[in-house]
Amino acid sequence: MFDRRSMIKGAGAVGAMAMSARSYARILGANDRIRVGIVGVNGRGQAHMSAFAKQPNVQVTHFADVDSAVLAKRASEFAQRHGSTVETTGDYRRLLDRKAVDVITVATPDHWHAKVAIDAMDAGRDVYIEKPIGIAPAEGEALIAAQKRTGRVLQVGNQQRSSAETRQLAELIRAGELGDIYEAQTWYANNRKSIGKGQVVPPPPNLDWAMWQGPRPRGPYRSNLVHYNWHWFWKYGTGETCNNAMHELDVARWLMDLSYPSKVTALGERRFYRGDDWEMYDTLALTLGYEDGRRIRWDGQSCNGMLRYGRGRGTLLLGTRGSAVVDRNGFELYDLGGKQLREVKAAAESETTGTVGEGALDIYHAANFLGVIRGTERALNSPIVEGHISTTLCHLGNIAYRSGGAITTDPTTGKPKEAAAQKLWSVDYEPGWEVRG
Repeated sequence: MFDRRSMIKGAGAVGAMAMSARSYARILGANDRIRVGIVGVNGRGQAHMSAFAKQPNVQVTHFADVDSAVLAKRASEFAQRHGSTVETTGDYRRLLDRKAVDVITVATPDHWHAKVAIDAMDAGRDVYIEKPIGIAPAEGEALIAAQKRTGRVLQVGNQQRSSAETRQLAELIRAGELGDIYEAQTWYANNRKSIGKGQVVPPPPNLDWAMWQGPRPRGPYRSNLVHYNWHWFWKYGTGETCNNAMHELDVARWLMDLSYPSKVTALGERRFYRGDDWEMYDTLALTLGYEDGRRIRWDGQSCNGMLRYGRGRGTLLLGTRGSAVVDRNGFELYDLGGKQLREVKAAAESETTGTVGEGALDIYHAANFLGVIRGTERALNSPIVEGHISTTLCHLGNIAYRSGGAITTDPTTGKPKEAAAQKLWSVDYEPGWEVRG
């Protein structure tokens, strides 16, 4: 196993990206300062600020956000914590007009990810893009096309791929420690509260509502949508599956050396606070079935925080010689009788179920990205081709849920075979804001 990617290194697309990065490094210079602009600074953007500010010979120079109050607050906090000021703007395109920005990081709501990243690559910037990479699978295809066309470095924010402990486990699996892994069970548990019933009201004066909507068709502002609850509305969000299952599904298929499934089932319901505006499931049982009989499961519990193996999120790998439990902060090995054989803890911890998700892995993942730009590292730990597959697994879960609970898929592309499901492969856009590769 692992021959196809061999821990990602050696894959054709990644090798091409590394060559592109080395060519760029000859221009930039391995020791030149890299200047970073962050787009979206309310949630995950805070983790980006911290991770990139801690990198050697890197300067965070610009923030962009459509909420002027958030923008001012984050700029002030950044100056206090890191001792340097940043330029701010309400329009990310102003960052692309400036030659003083080398790298763009994207931490906006999901419906903006692909658009900002493609525009940045077209403007000659390298990009670090948060997961999910887009609001629909077609946006992942557009990102792959744009990266190939521009040759820019594009890292996906699946930061556990930069975990030394998870990579150590991958080597043990490769050496046969667990035998043949036939199933992965993954989970996420939280205790989210009701979002209530919102009202159509004028947007607050600090929020550029038209710009916030960006690529999506225009609509009225609702009082319970911004800044976080958009996750639970189909027009702007992708649910808990793309919000959080993305990490564990990525780890599971990476360690099992899997790609697209042939069958997807997703059984979900809104079991809590049923009278509020939350449009999606809050409880979901997702199963990805593969042609060779292996499978990956994900249990999403948005409003029931019951832990498993003492963890709010994680991955259990079941093998013919033993099992392993792994998360962002280490792993444990067990024999077939369930006896723990080994425990490996991360030297520095990362947040697991918080909305910012900040931790050591952000620093490692940013360092890998910057190393590829400079030409000092051979390959990205999470290139766009791999990020697209993992994001598509999550989208397929949503598509199956919205298509009666089960779909069949092409294992070479991930595309659904049912007509109703195919319609959810892409989304409509506001005229003039289309996402194209």
